[in-house]
Amino acid sequence: MELTIDADDKKLETVLDFIHQQFPPGCETDLMYKIDVAAEEIFVNIAHYAYKDKLPEGEAGQVWLTCTYENELLTIVFRDTGVPFNPLDRPDPDITLSAEDRSIGGLGIFLTKKYMDKVEYKYENGENVLTMKKMIVRCH
Repeated sequence: MELTIDADDKKLETVLDFIHQQFPPGCETDLMYKIDVAAEEIFVNIAHYAYKDKLPEGEAGQVWLTCTYENELLTIVFRDTGVPFNPLDRPDPDITLSAEDRSIGGLGIFLTKKYMDKVEYKYENGENVLTMKKMIVRCH
């Protein structure tokens, strides 16, 4: 399944609903929450930054989202034609420090990498392509 949607954080619920359609029946709430956190982080980052310096104010770029569930593997792919940016290049935040002592940013990507089994980024054909994978085998 593929969804084409404006890169606008007001569209987040539509993105999550689209992903939920691929969840197997009886999927654990905790697992769904972790996938939602990861998907939200990626989509909101695209909405806020991918087209920031590329389009006029108030104009939204597009995000193409593909979501499949096969052989107990959920695969979510986000594509956009915004500014090339690999969020995986950022160093993980030092979570041993207090919130006041940590630098701002990076926690969402850190959680995305922690919650998903695999997260990959590539830039090809003028597109940012971020792929997340999660095994879902513990459904009732």
